[in-house]
Amino acid sequence: MLTDINLHRPMGSAYRTLMALMLGLVMLISTALTASAQGRPDTFADLVDQVSGAVVNITTNTSISAAERGPNSGNPLEDFFDEFRNRNREGMPQPPRRRGSALGSGFVISEDGFIVTNNHVIENADEILIEFFSGNELPAEVIGTDPNTDIALLKVTSDAPLPFVPFGDSDAMRTGDWVMAMGNPLGQGFSVSAGIVSSLGRELQGAYDDYIQTDAAINRGNSGGPLFNLDGEVIGVNTAILSPNGGSIGIGFAMSANVVTNVVAQLQEFGETRRGWLGVRIQDVDPELAEALGLEQARGALVTDVPDGPAKDAGIEARDVILTFDGTEIEDTRQLVRTVGNSPVDEAVRVRVFRDGETQTLLVTLGRREEAERAVPASAEPAEEDAPAESSFMGLTVSTLTDELREQLGLSDDAEGLVVSDIDPDSAAYGKGLRAGDLIEEAGQIRVNSIAELEERIEEARDAGQKSFLLLIRRAGDARFVALSLDEE
Repeated sequence: MLTDINLHRPMGSAYRTLMALMLGLVMLISTALTASAQGRPDTFADLVDQVSGAVVNITTNTSISAAERGPNSGNPLEDFFDEFRNRNREGMPQPPRRRGSALGSGFVISEDGFIVTNNHVIENADEILIEFFSGNELPAEVIGTDPNTDIALLKVTSDAPLPFVPFGDSDAMRTGDWVMAMGNPLGQGFSVSAGIVSSLGRELQGAYDDYIQTDAAINRGNSGGPLFNLDGEVIGVNTAILSPNGGSIGIGFAMSANVVTNVVAQLQEFGETRRGWLGVRIQDVDPELAEALGLEQARGALVTDVPDGPAKDAGIEARDVILTFDGTEIEDTRQLVRTVGNSPVDEAVRVRVFRDGETQTLLVTLGRREEAERAVPASAEPAEEDAPAESSFMGLTVSTLTDELREQLGLSDDAEGLVVSDIDPDSAAYGKGLRAGDLIEEAGQIRVNSIAELEERIEEARDAGQKSFLLLIRRAGDARFVALSLDEE
């Protein structure tokens, strides 16, 4: 029996020394791991020294009418003199033109002088002057612009190689990571501010938006300047601020580098963007739509309309749900738009769709979005008119489409379907966004042009035990699907 072990006996000096060393080692490792996790720098000075040579101030000059407001308008003196400029203009000669100037920021991305900035910094400029951290100044020419992402590519000619900064992987950034902005805020050139990534994947107003939100101070004049990670890589281009007074309140937005690099590559090669175009109108899939379509999960992009174009040529149809595009899983419409836009023109890609309870893969050769946006769609032949009729269901009052209704609602001659003539504001249909004047083109995934056809589709859905009923609605030329509960009456 082990009876003589005393767990409370005093420890020897060697043992105490060993325990102290082990405790100190544990504390050292813990401190190191904590510092590594925080990634908090003691100073940003080394980072500033590393990148400052590649950050530039941008001054633009624009010839504008003396009657127009300059780019730095808004001060009281300008408003005062506007009163005199606007008096007695009729019958008088056109006022002389004057020079307007604006300030912005940018950064060099190659030793041969390519510079990235915002499109709104240099838009309509007659002259663009680049000021470097060294004090040197060089004129710049515009290589290309992309208003959709507000990115512009400039070029200067220098006798010596220029310091430049690389792009980083913006997708690797996490909310809470440290970032540093550098630029020309309010004309105070080469100013630095630091903060963290406040949020990722912000969308402001464009289809290709992918903004990094930061609380690093960004003001007017910072536009076009770089947002750096702690490795000195550009992970965003400072573009916009959210502010009630025009000054920084800690909500700034930088277009993510992974969007910018694709745009810059196209501007360098072509002088313009060449985005892929699939040729479909789409909407997100909510849980009720997923149930009505037979999808297990509410994801993908639901095709609402297929005009003439690559998708139609490849056999994509309305009601198809696009699940993958060129191997990329599609979660929603925003992701599909960005993925297609980043794809090369005239390239054949595989698109997997969900249709009638099954998936199938189609091969689509992409067109070019910029060309498609300039094209004018052709009109179809007029449809035959049904006899006027009216019926109510699920809080909706619907009428057959007549020439008089087409004229009242501003519908085209080729419009087909049933018109929502009235709607109960307390109904689920109203909550889903349906309004009087909407055109119902399909019910239960089948075209309807009469009240009898609509009632038949509803009865078939109930007999099949469906919980939701799918309508294809068109408003002002745009189509979308709405799933209504069959329990709603």
